[in-house]
Amino acid sequence: MSQDQKNNGSPRAFERIDAPETRAPQQRHTNRNTTKTKQQKTQPAQGQRGAAAQKSAAVNKQNTNAFDKAAMAKVVKRRPEDGQGGTALKVIPLGGIGEIGKNMTLFQYGGDSFIVDCGLSFPDDELFGVDIVIPDFSYIEEVFESIRGIVITHGHEDHIGALPYFLSKYNIPVHGTKLTVGLIKSKLAEHKLDNKVKLNVIDAGQSVRLGAFKIEAIRVNHSIPDAVALAIKSPAGVVIHTGDFKIDYTPVFGETIDLTRLAQLGNEGVLALMSDSTNAERPGSSVTERNVGQALENLFTRADGKRLIIASFASNIQRIQQIIDLAQRHGRKIALSGRSMENYTEIALELGYLKVSENVIIDISDVNKYRASDLIIVTTGSQGEPMSALSRMASGMHRQISISHNDMIIISATPIPGNERTIDKVINDLLKLGSDVYYESMYEAHASGHACQDELKLIIKLTKPRFFIPVHGEYKHLVKHTNVARAVGIPNENIIIPEIGRVMEFRRGKAHLGEMVSAGRVLVDGFGVGDVGSTVLRDRKHLSQDGLMAVIVCIEPETREIISGPDIISRGFVYVRESEPLMDEAKELVRDILDRWSGAEGRFGRNDLKLRIREELSKLLYQRTKRSPMILPVIMEV
Repeated sequence: MSQDQKNNGSPRAFERIDAPETRAPQQRHTNRNTTKTKQQKTQPAQGQRGAAAQKSAAVNKQNTNAFDKAAMAKVVKRRPEDGQGGTALKVIPLGGIGEIGKNMTLFQYGGDSFIVDCGLSFPDDELFGVDIVIPDFSYIEEVFESIRGIVITHGHEDHIGALPYFLSKYNIPVHGTKLTVGLIKSKLAEHKLDNKVKLNVIDAGQSVRLGAFKIEAIRVNHSIPDAVALAIKSPAGVVIHTGDFKIDYTPVFGETIDLTRLAQLGNEGVLALMSDSTNAERPGSSVTERNVGQALENLFTRADGKRLIIASFASNIQRIQQIIDLAQRHGRKIALSGRSMENYTEIALELGYLKVSENVIIDISDVNKYRASDLIIVTTGSQGEPMSALSRMASGMHRQISISHNDMIIISATPIPGNERTIDKVINDLLKLGSDVYYESMYEAHASGHACQDELKLIIKLTKPRFFIPVHGEYKHLVKHTNVARAVGIPNENIIIPEIGRVMEFRRGKAHLGEMVSAGRVLVDGFGVGDVGSTVLRDRKHLSQDGLMAVIVCIEPETREIISGPDIISRGFVYVRESEPLMDEAKELVRDILDRWSGAEGRFGRNDLKLRIREELSKLLYQRTKRSPMILPVIMEV
């Protein structure tokens, strides 16, 4: 084998895996009777492949608006109409592309599939009332019988948060590192699924075989311990999925990222690299987590006997350990505030990831028993979440903590894009209460868990992939990451910018984009999963902007005589007592419509009556106020 063959990711560089050593037992599902038929549709016979290719081309044409074909045609080799032969490795992002959150990717080879990560994202300002957003699992339904397992890269919510919703429908074994599995187990217990799902612990350096795939976990550094990258080996070649990572040469926990193993894989030949793009806009290298400990130490000296309140991500176990170490050195007690902070800390203590002396951590209800200078409160809310512990402190609604001039508050995090306004509001409210707030990046009280440009370049140079695929980030991050890849020698035609639901196929060392599969988002609101759609969101937005006006009339159906009304109720539109002339005019208009309806002139139906009330009243209100409230006619019959 030539050196070029080793370096270009040729499938001949890898040992073929023809049959799995062990295969997960066939899983059960409520729609099992339809699965076989769906699976046959997704795997056409040799004679049907030409038709499948034509169908794929038609689907591609229909999705022109969602996918820039002109741009991608320059960088990806398209499917030849006569087919290529051989079995293709299919990589299908179901979330986490062009967005921050709900990471989920499906890998398929022949009759075997597996999933990497299953995360959630949090709603933006347009998703009124929605609690969380999870991936659309529709395509999983189609290929369910082929799925051999789920492999999780690390324990952050955007990688494990959707698992309870997924596993409540699909009984599939889950594989992850020790801390990751511990966090998943706790999450499943909340949904009463902990005894129904098989959880398997793997360590960095170990491999798991799932059908035709052999997946090796590779140690990486991140803002949570036990994070791993994945070397995904199949007969088509090796794909490296970095997960979320950074290169930290002085980590608080464990060892540094296993660059040696990544370089070995690069020398053997890597077909494709799927790499974290979150910090692709940032030049240089990320800050080591140990710098944060020093910055916190410096800020501690400014406390001057004040109570310290530190807001951080609950999952940043390394940060919490450094705060514990500082507390022990300075003779302070620690109280935890926020449900997720308490849960993460409890699990990390149970599994041995946190080391703390006895009696250092106290209950939040006991803080009033200690002097301010003897306390550190570690809290959630570093992103300004409205119901987080820090937000409740800022608004004076926290049951145990009241903010005063005797508090020094450190926000040990940088804003996630889109959260800037909510964080600023919390900071302003805290300052108004007289506290000192340290939040500027100049204090280095936070270190990102994601690699910057120099680290991204190093990973590309070590792995030497034939194809490069930026993942995990908004579209601007993906584009910036492609520029980084070009700068270190990845040919433009070998760079693929993925899209949620778009199949990427690798066959005989070549790549092309395939059809679109069912993918998108599902909104979770309370106990409702997927029952909030575009119509409900549109109504919620309408109500939030213009309010509601209800028109209530009671009639006798036979004679069409008006028994009572019309009564008008306004909510979120105008205050009735201060807008009596407008209300009287609206009632007069409705009476006129009712007279026309009950008279000989207009024997239109009841639904027509509601429509006319809605249309004519809306027109009047807009003329008078330049606002269009939602109008809800209520016609009661007696």
